[in-house]
Amino acid sequence: MADTALLTPLEPVIRASIADQVFDVLHQQVLSLALPPGTKMSEAEIAKQLNVSRQPVRDAFYRLSKLGFLLIQPQKATQVSHIHIQDVLRARFIRTSIEVEVMRRAAQGLSEADFAKLDANMIEQQAAVAKGDRASFHRLDDAFHHLLCQGAGVGFVWDAVRENKAHTDRVRYLSLAEGSQRAMEGHVRILIALRARDEEAAVAELRAHLGQIEQIIQDLRAANHTWFSDEV
Repeated sequence: MADTALLTPLEPVIRASIADQVFDVLHQQVLSLALPPGTKMSEAEIAKQLNVSRQPVRDAFYRLSKLGFLLIQPQKATQVSHIHIQDVLRARFIRTSIEVEVMRRAAQGLSEADFAKLDANMIEQQAAVAKGDRASFHRLDDAFHHLLCQGAGVGFVWDAVRENKAHTDRVRYLSLAEGSQRAMEGHVRILIALRARDEEAAVAELRAHLGQIEQIIQDLRAANHTWFSDEV
């Protein structure tokens, strides 16, 4: 279909199944807005472009639909879903609620080994920002928060955060074109508060860090209003 972006055929990779590879490729295309909201998707055409059978594409479509990235309707073309404002705000609320408790535990429980891992992550973040590498920064941003969960002794909650943050990921990724530096500085302030064992400061910095999403939505919507929806 004309709306579908051109993709490069996959090379065989031992480390992941074909289904996982297809999912990873399409997930990145949707996340990066290379496939923007409203883009029509064809199983047959995607399979042809990636040089795979239709089954792994069908599996990938299903996984993406569960994340809220694809809208699959019987007798209608599958398409990349619009960014629903209410879903983003709900996801932000759930994530903030979880990570506030993580901050409280981390402020008291992070070890020097934990701080060493976080410092190494920050060095990589700085390099990604310097190169303007949004994909790497997005991955390192997630890793930073995951490390905090692990250091706080509640690594298992990252699964809940990851499931809910899918609604915010496209907004976050798009904002990183100009907002990577700001996001990194938020991480720096969180780390400073945690090193000082200042629980309330760490919580306040986290709230400010995650709370930027509302202004980001306003800015992005002004430039790309057709990508967003107010539907509940």
